[in-house]
Amino acid sequence: MRYRVTLLEGDGIGPEVTTAMRRVLDAAGAPIDWEVMPAGESAAKDHGSPMPDATLQSIRKNRLGLKGPLGTPKGGGYRSANVTLRQALDLYVGLRPVRSLPGIPTPYRDVDLVVLRENTEDLYAGIEHEITAKPGQRGDTVLTLKVSTRRAGERIARWSFEHMRNHGRRRIHCCHKAPVVPLADGAFVDAFRRVGEEYPFLEKLDVTVDTLALELANDPSPYDVLLLQNLYGDILSDLAAGLVGGLGVVPGANIGDGVAVFEAVHGTAPDIAGQGLANPLAVLLSALLMLEYVGERDVAERIERAIFDVLEANRVRTRDLGGTADTDAFTSAIMDRL
Repeated sequence: MRYRVTLLEGDGIGPEVTTAMRRVLDAAGAPIDWEVMPAGESAAKDHGSPMPDATLQSIRKNRLGLKGPLGTPKGGGYRSANVTLRQALDLYVGLRPVRSLPGIPTPYRDVDLVVLRENTEDLYAGIEHEITAKPGQRGDTVLTLKVSTRRAGERIARWSFEHMRNHGRRRIHCCHKAPVVPLADGAFVDAFRRVGEEYPFLEKLDVTVDTLALELANDPSPYDVLLLQNLYGDILSDLAAGLVGGLGVVPGANIGDGVAVFEAVHGTAPDIAGQGLANPLAVLLSALLMLEYVGERDVAERIERAIFDVLEANRVRTRDLGGTADTDAFTSAIMDRL
């Protein structure tokens, strides 16, 4: 069986790292046919939107997408392409596996976390307005609403427990700030506990986000799965990535009911774009998540073994990993191991 996947190459280093990813998947015989669609800053110039309707329709049709880093033009009233994508397709799960990779030096060893982020609500609902504004002037006060519904809380909780059940995970922490935001955060924790009653064989705990940030920095080993609302998840998932080497070495996915988009979570890195220096690991590991999602685990495991072999050998690495290799050399080394 072959899978048709909508590919958003991205901005900055996006085309370079997605090209490298495609080379590796082709070499491994991954059964993927790509449908390249516009998105990001270039799409805003050519189509009037960083996330054109045709691109969204392509993902809806294929049920699978993979994207490089997307930029959103400053000014002009454009909303984040990433937020638009998640909300338009109701990709309510933000999945960020974070684990130590061989040979990448960090102060932490054997990190193995799953960060799960509710993707559609919270402050990212985009409901805000000015108060005491005079015509033609900006107001003195801005009000932004934090949205937290029972439906969203329960469905991300249920998805989290099912993911744990199917992947051998046993402990989950619901992360919140309920002492300060008792209604919105309290509703999220309550939904977690209600759904959790259906999974008595899983260990269910909760922790405030400030305590979590401190304890992750000190010692992440007591944590297994983290469930967070949108803003907390955005921040803490980046902190967790820092434990294993940064955003350039972690994959990501946005998942809804029957549709999923896998992504490199790092930025567009315009300072090195076009120079062939970018590290393709994040988008490549995201492609492996995609292969596992559709059941092509054998191909995903072969590619992962090749990546790990290259990292363990410590001979060919991009500059951000402490080496001197360019994108092409690093990609070729992985293909050679295949």
